[in-house]
Amino acid sequence: MRKIDGEKLLERLPKPRGRLEANFPLAELTWFRVGGPAEVLFSPADEADLADVVRQTPDDVPVNVIGVGSNLLVRDGGVPGMVIRLGKGFGEVKAEAGHRIRTGTSVLDVRVARFALDLSIGGLTFLRGIPGTIGGALRMNGGAYGRETKDILLEARAVDRRGSLHVLSNGDMQYTYRHCGAPEDFVFTQALLQGEAGERDQIARAMDDVTERREATQPIKSRTGGSTFKNPPGHKSWQLIDQAGLRGFSIGPAKVSELHCNFLINEGGATAAQIEELGETIRHRVRDKSGIELDWEIKRIGISAEGTEHA
Repeated sequence: MRKIDGEKLLERLPKPRGRLEANFPLAELTWFRVGGPAEVLFSPADEADLADVVRQTPDDVPVNVIGVGSNLLVRDGGVPGMVIRLGKGFGEVKAEAGHRIRTGTSVLDVRVARFALDLSIGGLTFLRGIPGTIGGALRMNGGAYGRETKDILLEARAVDRRGSLHVLSNGDMQYTYRHCGAPEDFVFTQALLQGEAGERDQIARAMDDVTERREATQPIKSRTGGSTFKNPPGHKSWQLIDQAGLRGFSIGPAKVSELHCNFLINEGGATAAQIEELGETIRHRVRDKSGIELDWEIKRIGISAEGTEHA
């Protein structure tokens, strides 16, 4: 059994230039609007502050990184240890020669897409379709509408658990579908993206198309966590879920979207446990129906309401 005690943990952590907040309610930060508190939430002032604090944090303190909570399920018992959320100190976006954009990792993907549009830089429009931050896109090789982060990344900066800075090439990231092979303890702080010459009007039309397609096919105005499961090779998760008869299926207020079966919705008052149970039920039913195993795309962190640790 694990209990969240942020005030006690604060006594063991170094003092940052940014903020450390004990027992911070993470439900406020996730799109599902569920989950327990972070034992301690750390909002670093900048990259140096991040490096200093993680370097001095005791090895037995777990560390997790979150973005805007768009593809995240925080369990009801909260998240032990330190949760890092990057903010303004990682929010700069600037253009470089050769149709390149250097961006901090707290920047929303859609903001980078709009920045590229303003400069008539093509090749980055798909970022409009990813509801998260650049940091999340780096960590999971985020993609939409036929393109992925691996297609545009030149290099990424990261700080490891020892506080050391790393600059990684595209190859260093070891990207596969919705997966990054960089060490789990790396906290990405910056990315250099490669665009291409483009016509502003054409880019604007492409972005409008992405927006219209999302609004028509995804429950973007609901409390959801985005795509729940990765697409298995040669298949689409939503079709497998639909074929298993699960469109609109619910466990309490946790429901499979009727608009897009690979989206789960909190209709109001759902717990993280209900959403996770719904996801696991889908996995079992799809496996029984098709023999295909669905893998979670949504990141799940924390402990149950009973204090049980999860793998």
